[in-house]
Amino acid sequence: MKLGRLLHPRTVAVVGATERAGSYAGQTLLNLRALGFPGEVWGVNPGRSSAYGFPCFASLADCPSPPDAVVVAIPAAGVPAVVEEAGAAGCGGAVVYGAGFGEISSGLERQKELEAVARRHGLPVCGPNGNGIVALHERLALWGDALTAQEPGGVALVSQSGNVAVNTLATRRGLRLHTVVSCGNATALDPADWIAELAGDEGVGSIAVYLEADGDGPRLCEALALCAERGVGVSMLKVGSSSAGAAAAAAHTGAVAGDHHVFRALVEEAGAAWAEDVHELLELAKAFAVPGARPARASGPAAGGLAVLTCSGGDSALAADECERIGVPLASLGEAAARRLRELLPEAATVANPLDYTALVWGEAETLRDIVSIVGGDPAVDQVLVLYDQPAGLQGNQDESWAGVREGILAGAQVSPAPVVVAATLPELLDDTAAARFIRAGLPAIAGLRTGLACAAALRRPPGDSARLREIARGASVQPDLNGIPPLAEHAVKELLRAAGVSVVEGRVAATEDDAVRALDEIGAPVVLKLSAPTLLHKTELGALALDLHSAADVRDAHRRLAGLGVNDAAVLVERMADPGVELLVAVRSDVVVPALAVGLGGIWTEIHDDVAIVPLPASPERVERALLSLWGAPLLTGGRGRTPLDVRAVARLASRVGELLVDRGLSLIELNPVVVYERGAVAVDAVAR
Repeated sequence: MKLGRLLHPRTVAVVGATERAGSYAGQTLLNLRALGFPGEVWGVNPGRSSAYGFPCFASLADCPSPPDAVVVAIPAAGVPAVVEEAGAAGCGGAVVYGAGFGEISSGLERQKELEAVARRHGLPVCGPNGNGIVALHERLALWGDALTAQEPGGVALVSQSGNVAVNTLATRRGLRLHTVVSCGNATALDPADWIAELAGDEGVGSIAVYLEADGDGPRLCEALALCAERGVGVSMLKVGSSSAGAAAAAAHTGAVAGDHHVFRALVEEAGAAWAEDVHELLELAKAFAVPGARPARASGPAAGGLAVLTCSGGDSALAADECERIGVPLASLGEAAARRLRELLPEAATVANPLDYTALVWGEAETLRDIVSIVGGDPAVDQVLVLYDQPAGLQGNQDESWAGVREGILAGAQVSPAPVVVAATLPELLDDTAAARFIRAGLPAIAGLRTGLACAAALRRPPGDSARLREIARGASVQPDLNGIPPLAEHAVKELLRAAGVSVVEGRVAATEDDAVRALDEIGAPVVLKLSAPTLLHKTELGALALDLHSAADVRDAHRRLAGLGVNDAAVLVERMADPGVELLVAVRSDVVVPALAVGLGGIWTEIHDDVAIVPLPASPERVERALLSLWGAPLLTGGRGRTPLDVRAVARLASRVGELLVDRGLSLIELNPVVVYERGAVAVDAVAR
C-alpha cells in the first residue's frame, strides 16, 4: 500500500462532519483550520450543506474529486461500508478514529471486515482505535482531539497508544515534531509501514516508536534497515507480551529468551535505542534528530570517552555514579588540558572528570566558552555533556546571568572538536525556548541528568547495518505452522542434532533391561539412564533419570524403575555421563518477532542467574562468541581468577549450527540445556525441540 497521498494530501474529506461540540469530526475540521491546511477540505454528511464554513456533500462519491485523505469519524458499525466506498472511489487512504474493533472481543469480526476491505482496494488505513495523523510541515491535522499550531521540527512519532501521541503533542522542552501517527490497532498496515514511509520523508531526523505488539518481524527489519541507510535515528518503547512467550514457557527458553528479550535484541542490533518510559523515548528521539550529535570516535581502538561539565560537586558525583552504572566511559583529561583549566578556574575548582567548575564563574560567558572548548579539544574526549538548569520566570540580573551561561556553552560548542550535549539535572528545569535554541545550534538538549546520560550513551553506539537487518528479515520470512504438532522426544532431537553435525553426548535408546546392559558395555561406565518422551521436559521433578551408573545391576534396576513410571510414549535413553565442566544454555526459537539464539549460564540455575545474551538469527560463530564474552559470567569461560580458559569457539560453532538447523528444518524451538564446555570442545547433554 502506498502512503504518499494519505500523509501528503491535497484534498481531505471528513465523514460525519458536524458542528456538534466535542465531536471528533467537528474538531478535525477546526484543527485543519487552526493549522492552516493549504488544500481543499470537504465535509461528508447528507444532512448538512456546510460545517464550520467547509462545504459538505452527501457522500464521498459526490465530492468534487476522490479525496486524498478520508477521515472516518462515525460509529464503528458504519466504518467498513465507508472504507469500502473510499476504496471504490479511488481515495488515497483513510483515518479511522472509532473504537469497538479488535481491542474488544465483540469487535474482532468487524476489524477483520475492515482489514479485508482495505486490502481488497489497496487502501491504507490509519487505525482504527487511534487518534490519526498530524504532519506539522504539511499543516495537516487528521486528528480528532483539540490541537494548536506549533513550530515543526525533525522528530516523528509512530504510536499504538493514542494518549502517548496526545501527550507528545502537548509536551515542550525543546521537542519539535515533524509527524505524529497514532495508528491504534494497526489494521492492514503494520507500524513498521509507517516507520518505513517516514524514514524517507524530508526533514525527519529521528522516529520515536511506541508499540503494544511485536507486529511483522520482516517488515520491521526492512523499516529499520531503511532508517539505517538514511541516517534516521530510532528510539523504541515496547510494552506488553504475546502468546508466543506463554507457548514456550514450559522450556527455560520461554523465560530467558521471551518475546520482550528478543524484540529488544533486534532493536539494539538495528542501532536503535531502547527506552524505559515515554519520557526517555522522546528525549532519545530529540537527541537523534540533531545532525552531527554522534561522536566520531565512540567505538573502536581510537575511541575516547565522555566529559561531564557542571557547577555542582553533587551533580559531578551523581553523573560519575550513573556513568559507571550504564557503562559510559569517562575520559581521563590530559595534562595539557588540565593545565589550561587550572589557569582558568578558581582555586575552589578541582580539575577532574566530571568537572565541577563551581558557581564562582557562573554567568561568565567567555570563561564557560573556554572551559567547553578546552575540554572538548582534549584528545581523550570524544563527547561533552554540560549540565544546565534554567528555572522558569527569570528576570533582570538573573536572566542576564543565565543568558551568559547559555551563550558561553553555545560559543564553546561551536569550536569544540567533540560534539556537545546539554542536559538539565531535573526535567522541569529545561526551558523550552532555551532548549530549542541549543538544538538549532546542533546541541541536543535533554531533560534530566540520568536521561541526559542515557542519550549520550545512545549517541555513542554505532548505527545499524542494513545488510544485516535484511539478512535477519530473510530468516524470519517463513514461520513454522505448529498447530497440533507435539514436541519431539529427546532421543529424536539428538538424532537430528547428530545428523546436523552438532556434538551430542554418546548414547542410544534401550528397549529392554538386557539392551540397556549392552548399551553400558558399548558406551562404557559411568552412564545415565533417562526417560525420553515428547511431553517430558523437566525430568528431575518426576525422578525420570538415574545418574552415575557403573554396574549391570544398577542399569537393570534403573531401567525397570524408569519404564514403570507410566509416562506415555516414553523410551529409555542410555547415555555416557558427561564429565564435569561449565554448563551453558544454548537455545533457538522462531515463534517470536524474528528467530533468535539465546546463550547463557545453563543447568538447573538458568532462570535464577538470568545471564543470557540474545542474538537474532542467522548467528555466525563470531557473533555467538561475542555474545558469550558479553555475559556477566564470561570469566568462567575465559580463565577468570586463575581458572583454565575453556573452548568458547567450540560452543560458538555448536550454537551457530543449531541456529541453522532451526531455520533449515522449520522448527519452532531447540533448547540444549546444558551444553557442557571443556578446555577442548563442548557437548550437548540434554535437548528439547518443537
